[in-house]
Amino acid sequence: MKLCIQIPCLNEAATLPLVLKTIPKKITGIDEIEIVIIDDGSTDSTVEVARQHGVRHFVRHPVRRGLAQSFQDGLLRCLELGADIIVNTDGDNQYPSEDIPRLIQPILEGSVDMVVADRQVQKIAHFSKGKKFFQRFGTWVLNKAANTNLPDGPSGFRAYSRETAMKIYVNTRFSYCMETIIQAGNSGISVTAVPITVNPKTRESRLFNSSAEHVMKSGAAIFRAFVMYRPYVLFLSTGCLLFLIGLIPFGRFLWGFFDGQAGGHIQSLVFGSVLMIGALLCFALGVIADLIRMNRLMQEKQLELTKRMYLDSRLKQDD
Repeated sequence: MKLCIQIPCLNEAATLPLVLKTIPKKITGIDEIEIVIIDDGSTDSTVEVARQHGVRHFVRHPVRRGLAQSFQDGLLRCLELGADIIVNTDGDNQYPSEDIPRLIQPILEGSVDMVVADRQVQKIAHFSKGKKFFQRFGTWVLNKAANTNLPDGPSGFRAYSRETAMKIYVNTRFSYCMETIIQAGNSGISVTAVPITVNPKTRESRLFNSSAEHVMKSGAAIFRAFVMYRPYVLFLSTGCLLFLIGLIPFGRFLWGFFDGQAGGHIQSLVFGSVLMIGALLCFALGVIADLIRMNRLMQEKQLELTKRMYLDSRLKQDD
């Protein structure tokens, strides 16, 4: 059983040694442990520091491509190395590497396909009340969209089985956290959480400059993924709501019509017609979006098969 630990990095020379030194050298049930550094256009000595600590596998981006692309490229490299389990952690030492054995245990037992660490955000001292609220609210929205029950959706400390890593594909450039959970929840991938305690803060986040920006970007990622995987829920609900609201001005017009005052309620007829047209447009968009969803699912399957063929050819070349 081979474990690959991927670490996306952007100028993490100062904190990366803290991460690497605490990664377990031996784990029960694991025969081999490999570390993969994804250098996302670092301008410091991140790569040199990693080499000094014995890291042999790298993915290099000449310019910054974002966390989501780094995550995706890291998964592929880990699969190329023959990983049976892949752990994703951060280079800023937020997550305790000592908890990797606990994180992968459910996958080793064969009970789940994917594990997300629960940072127990409400206990984190350096998180503001506003950040804790938005994290809790965002996770609630995420769970509704994904049909999951995770306590900490934005957590990036995760473990994936090989089969799950084969199926995961990320579209967004901001962060993989939200989209992969929605994809998992709507693709039959079983997910669970393992509680951890985070390390002291080492630096500010580079993903966003403020909580407001984080909320906006996370919200956009959830909305796009929700529309992608469950469009009929959104458009059908919106269409039905517009239709029901549209009945009110139509009813007012009909009341005036039979009461001999139809001319005085033309605005109700116009307003009701606009709402009804909006409802029909939502129904039509729902049908189109659902067709796109089906096409997306077929593309994901094709990408998975292509990935399997590519990895099989790589393994044959290595042999």
